[in-house]
Amino acid sequence: MAPVVRVRSVVLDCTDPHALAGFYAALLGGTPETEDDDWVVLRVPGGPRLSFQRVEEYTPPEWPRGDRNAQQFHLDFDAGATWEEVDAAHERALALGARPLDVEDREKKDFQVYADPAGHPFCLCRIEDPEASV
Repeated sequence: MAPVVRVRSVVLDCTDPHALAGFYAALLGGTPETEDDDWVVLRVPGGPRLSFQRVEEYTPPEWPRGDRNAQQFHLDFDAGATWEEVDAAHERALALGARPLDVEDREKKDFQVYADPAGHPFCLCRIEDPEASV
């Protein structure tokens, strides 16, 4: 059966779309394109289009709490096949403004959880078989 629609964008609400688009551009590549003061688009090379929308009353999700203001969604990023690659991605993400949420037991889970500067959770994942993530 043919799909009815295609994914156009993953949209992240935030108070400063320019700053958050800059964070993800530095993390994933690409150049943010400003459509207006309230909407910025990032075309990620080899990945999905990310859009950032200004919401003045934005409240970030709380991870891992589910009783109020739950996680809502998160993004998973392939950080490499080795822990050395994941460690390098970890250091770069922190330097860009990410905040660690859960970086324990990575050998058991093969991922670490962070919050972007606006509080959206994302994971840096170790992918043993990079072809399996395509």
